[in-house]
Amino acid sequence: MKCPSPGQLLLLGVPGYEIDEAYADFVRRIQPGGFILFGRNIQSPSQLRALTDRLRELSEIEPIITIDQEGGRVSRLKLLGNEPPNARQLRDKGDLTLIARHGELTGDLLRLFGFNLDLCPVLDIAFDDEADNSLRGRCYGTNADQVIEMAGVFNEALRKTGVLSCGKHFPGYSCADSDPHHELSALPRPRTELEAHELKVFRRFCTGENPVDSMMIGHIAFSELDLSGIPASLAPAITTKLLKEEMGFRGLVMTDDLDMGAILNHYGFDEMIRLGLAAGNDLLMICHRTELAEQAAKVLETCPADQLERAYASIAAFKAKLASPTPFSEEAFRKLDQGVWDLRVATLGAEQAAQRSPEDGKRSPVETY
Repeated sequence: MKCPSPGQLLLLGVPGYEIDEAYADFVRRIQPGGFILFGRNIQSPSQLRALTDRLRELSEIEPIITIDQEGGRVSRLKLLGNEPPNARQLRDKGDLTLIARHGELTGDLLRLFGFNLDLCPVLDIAFDDEADNSLRGRCYGTNADQVIEMAGVFNEALRKTGVLSCGKHFPGYSCADSDPHHELSALPRPRTELEAHELKVFRRFCTGENPVDSMMIGHIAFSELDLSGIPASLAPAITTKLLKEEMGFRGLVMTDDLDMGAILNHYGFDEMIRLGLAAGNDLLMICHRTELAEQAAKVLETCPADQLERAYASIAAFKAKLASPTPFSEEAFRKLDQGVWDLRVATLGAEQAAQRSPEDGKRSPVETY
């Protein structure tokens, strides 16, 4: 199978609330494989649905339209309504039915707004709930078994709504000593420890009855897994050999945002595109420098045909599973948003649910992107 457009291998950010004619022409030319939306794209319920509808209209092949809708501070849709509890709050409550409800509500909301993929669940382990590595509040467990159980409940409930899931951040940001939005961390963690903790979780979601539909590869270096010292997202030893060949993952594989400091500070643009594809990624994520997508497409045109064909085949198989949006109405949104509030109260209690989260004062790139 030959890739009809190198743009199909790109997951791109969108500039604002609406699509102007210049960006529409850009999309027609590039034909990105998908789009990722952020707070900068969300103004009102009807505006958001109009935006995703317009992206579909401009796409010759059904696009992946995704967002980070986890819970807590990483909840883009809180700009329109209530903020769902985060993974830590749900695990502290310890009620699996609430986690399942969270997955169901999340999927229903996303389909209402025209999304077909949620960049969730986080499969990292909270070895330190206060670590300054972008994961605060986002982890379903403090050990592998807890993450497997709780993230598994969310994953199953989300996928039942028709919205596809994405496990992140393979092979694990948990022990990183810095935020990858700013800098690359290199971990000399023994393989035995990785197998007992991080890799135990990811193995569980690679195959079986409840796998994730896609996997996001993190910008973190593991010397025990790859002696080259390059980030997992650019390393064939990790993305292809470990994830695909050893663990047997057959879903879509994507990089984390290539606009993060962990990559930008160490690699040139053309180099990171070539390395990202060669590593085994099917989809390359560029969230901010979207004006460079044409350059990325030109670089991809020069890549080996077998790499392009492999990536496009994976994207095509993934897109065959994409669900159509559900009919939109403000009434439908308000009903689901009330459900989010009820979930928040059930998890936190009425008094705490009504209070501003302490995390709101600890803004980081992961929530402002």
